[in-house]
Formats: sequence, C-alpha cells, structure tokens
Amino acid sequence: MKLKHKRINFFILIIALVILNVLGQYAFYRFDFTADKRFTLSQKTKNLLQQNEKPVMITVFLAGELPPAFKRLQAAVSDILSDYQAYAKADVKVVFVDPLDGLNQADQDTVINNLYERGIEATNLSVKTENGLTQKLVFPMAMMESGGREFPIKLFQNLDTRGNYEDNINRAIENLEYIFTLGLKKVISGDNPRIGFSESNGELSDLQLADAIHTLSNSYLVGRIDLNSIDKAGLDKLKMLIIAKPRKPFTEAEKYKINYFVMNGGRVLWSIDQVNAELDSLRTKSGQMALNNNLNLDDMLFMYGARINYNIIADPANCAEIPVSTGVVGGQNQMQLVPWIYYPILLPDTAVSVVKKLDGVKSEFPGTVDTIGVKGVKKSYILSTSPFNKVYSVPKLFSLQMLSEQLDPRSFQSKPQHVGLMLEGNFPSVFAGRPLPATITQPYTLANTSKPTKMIVIGDGDVFKNQVSEQNGTPLPLGFDRYSQRTFGNKALLLNIVDYFTDNDNLIELRNKEIKIRLLDKAKIRLEKAKWQFINMGAPLLLLIFFAIFQHYYRKYKYAK
Repeated sequence: MKLKHKRINFFILIIALVILNVLGQYAFYRFDFTADKRFTLSQKTKNLLQQNEKPVMITVFLAGELPPAFKRLQAAVSDILSDYQAYAKADVKVVFVDPLDGLNQADQDTVINNLYERGIEATNLSVKTENGLTQKLVFPMAMMESGGREFPIKLFQNLDTRGNYEDNINRAIENLEYIFTLGLKKVISGDNPRIGFSESNGELSDLQLADAIHTLSNSYLVGRIDLNSIDKAGLDKLKMLIIAKPRKPFTEAEKYKINYFVMNGGRVLWSIDQVNAELDSLRTKSGQMALNNNLNLDDMLFMYGARINYNIIADPANCAEIPVSTGVVGGQNQMQLVPWIYYPILLPDTAVSVVKKLDGVKSEFPGTVDTIGVKGVKKSYILSTSPFNKVYSVPKLFSLQMLSEQLDPRSFQSKPQHVGLMLEGNFPSVFAGRPLPATITQPYTLANTSKPTKMIVIGDGDVFKNQVSEQNGTPLPLGFDRYSQRTFGNKALLLNIVDYFTDNDNLIELRNKEIKIRLLDKAKIRLEKAKWQFINMGAPLLLLIFFAIFQHYYRKYKYAK
C-alpha cells in the first residue's frame, strides 16, 4: 500500500512539472530573492523592451584577461543583459569581445583609433598586483546597434587612472540599468536633440570644449551658437543651451533671446565666473588682483531664482593639486605637486538624481551660489564644498607665494558652501512689461511665464573645460588632470545634466537603484592568507577523512555484533 502511494505521488509530481513547463511557454515570470532587488528591472525598462519591435545588437568590449574588479563588472553586465533578453519583445543579441585579442601593436593602434571615432574609448589602468603595478588597456564600453543606428555606452563613468577604481565598481554596477535603458531609447528612437554652446561673449574656445563637444556628439547634434546672429527659428530648433565661462557683458538683445528660449521650454546650463582669477596669470606675473566680471547677467539670474556671488572659495581639506617649481637640478626645472586651496573638489548632493553616484568635480576659483525666492520654481543644491572652507571677497590679490603661507585651521571652520544649483518649474519672464531691445524688431513671445523647464547654475566657468597636452596641443579628456593623473567627475556631470535636460521620460530616476556588494577585506586577506587557504582547502579534506574513519568503525561495530 505504501509503495502504491509513493508511485501515485511520483506521477503527480511528474505531471505537475510537465504542466508547469507547458505554462512556462506562454507565461513568464522571474523571481528575485535578493534583498536589494538587483535582478529586478524597473517598469520603465520593461515597457521600453516590450514596445520595441526592432532587433538590437549589443557588443560589450569587456572580455579577455581583466582585473578582478572588472571581472565583477563584466558579470554584472552579463546578468542585466540577460534580463533585457528575457523581457524584450524583439531579438536582443549580446556578445562580449576583446577588440585587441591577437593583434600586433600596429593593428592595435588602428583598432583603438577606429573605435574612438565610433565613441568607444580605451583606458589604460594601473593594476595593483603582489609584484607592484602593471599597465592594462581595457575598454569599459559597449556599443548598442539597431535599425542602422549605433550608440556607445560607457559602463564606467569615471576611471581613476591611479588605480583606485575597485571601490567605484559598485556605483558602475548600480548605474547599468540606467545607461543601457537610456542607450536603448536613443538607438531605437533616433532622436538627436540639438545642443548649443554659446560663443558670442568670449566663452571657452573650441579647443577648451573639444572633449565636451566630442563626447556629446555621439548622441546629440552639438554646435556653437552666436547669440548675436541666431534668430527665433534657430532658437526653436535648440533643446539645450550651454553658456560656459563668458568674459564679455551680454547685450539686452542677447538676454532677450535667452529669455525667449527659456519661455519656450528650453533648458539652460550656466557655468559662470563672476571673478576674473586665473592660475596662468599667477605663473607669469608676481600676482593677480582678482576683480569682478561685469557680465550683465545678475538681473536675469535673479529673476529666475539664482545669484552667483562675487567671491572665491578656499577649501584646504578637499582640493586639487598644481605643479610648482622647486628649483633647477642638472639643467632641468624640478616640479612638485602641492595642494592649491582655491581649486576645491566639489561634492555632489547624493539626494539629487542628476548628480547621484558622481565622483568629486574639480573646480577652479569657484564662487558661492544662493537661491532667490521665486514662485513656481523648485530649487535644489547639487554641488558643494567640504565644511572646512573659507570665502574671500574681492578684490583680492592672488599669487603663488600664498602656497608658503601657514593656514590657521580655526579660520576655515565653516559649513559647506554651495556652488551648483538646479532650478525647475515655470520661470517668470525677465522682459515682461519692458520695451524690446533696440535690435529686436518684433517680439518673439508675449508669455509672462515659461513652459515647464529646467536650468542649472554653477558658480565656476571652468567645470567643463578640458586641459590641453603640452606635448602636442591636443585636448585631454574632460575631468582628467594631467598633473596629478587623476580623473574627476566633470565629464560624468556634463553627461548627466544633458541626459536629464533632454530626456522627457525622466529615466535618470533609474540611478536611484542601490546594490550592496560585500567586498573582501584586502588587508585581512594578506595577513590571514594561509589561514583561510587551510580552512577552504584543508578543512573539507580533514572533514571527509573524519567521516570515512567514523563510517569504517561504525560499520565494523555494527556488523561485529
């Protein structure tokens, strides 16, 4: 009877499994038992995958011999793309490749240049090993293709070239859904918003903005905008305007055009120097008197809800380094890196999605930014200094001799100073009730309040300026400091702002995902390496031997009776 009951249960189990497999052909569901839901895609991503009917090809350039941290990133990419394939209505093909595998040096250089033209950038890492540092060229990138269009995806937004990248891999993994979903949307829609960098008021040059323009050109239509000559039709084609470090006053006609752009729902990124301090001037002169810049923008920013103050922030606790000559040895000028307190590293506010998970942003002689009460405009600070700072009013004399001054720590005890501000909402018109500027013959708009829009105001004009190589005069990557060999979060900041300003679906909310990864204690590994090797290898063998001996004597005892 018992045997018959067991057989019935067995057949019921088989039938249940068959039914479950048949239903699985028509219904799909994934179970995620992780505490942080790392394998659960957002509804926005699922909707996009299920609405797309075009085949998608994703090539991931993470293959071959990789540092352990990048192996972890590779595995995370594979996991999330498997989820994309599972939920997608159309075919999604994923391949992992090593673009330099088996190539000689000449062919490698050709491949690297060809990939760079397509937006795929190589990164040379300093990988720490037990024998020291070794150099490794990796491509933390992917290329998404669909319908004859392609979009490069940067898996790792900020690589620290000194080798301190392991701790940042977690943030890269947290951002994977955001960057892949954003890339998917762009490649299947073919939408390329127009972005203009203003150039009529002494803004940063093409060379100084070269990497910013090149990076954005991979997925946007980017160009320079002359506010003197552009007309209403030209402004209507723009999605976003970037004003980076103007040096000449804006005319009322130029301000009128900017105001019309804002009234029409255009997004504006202001990167403004209110003070004319420059490090290059300090190197060639005994000093420089920092004075106010007259840009004629205060009334406009005031109306929109922001004010950039005429001051300079010093932050000795968190600042970049500059090279200083220490003398001539053997006919060569010797240089040494020293902290320059007027180059604070700005800290992103982790509560704001647009700067969430960003590394520190390098600034140069920044000023503070305040908010002004404007009805219907939401304000959020996005970039700040450390609490250990001091604000200097201008005019003020600056010189490199200040490096030798002894700082009084008590004078720098303060609160974080705000340098970046985001404004969102319906902005009042600066020209409401005012006569048209002389060169504007017909009004562009009669609106007194803008359509819902956004703008960001940063009290530093150099945030989006790339450095230039001293050897050949070519532009360096935005955020990379050629002196300290560090890469800051400036490029990631620009990309995040542009994505946020041009994406009506607000996909940047996907960056709120947090994944907790329990990293091994490297110091403990080195100190207790032999101990854990024995536990993991020797203990199981000893346990097996113990049970074998126990089984032997137990059987001998049992059958000896």
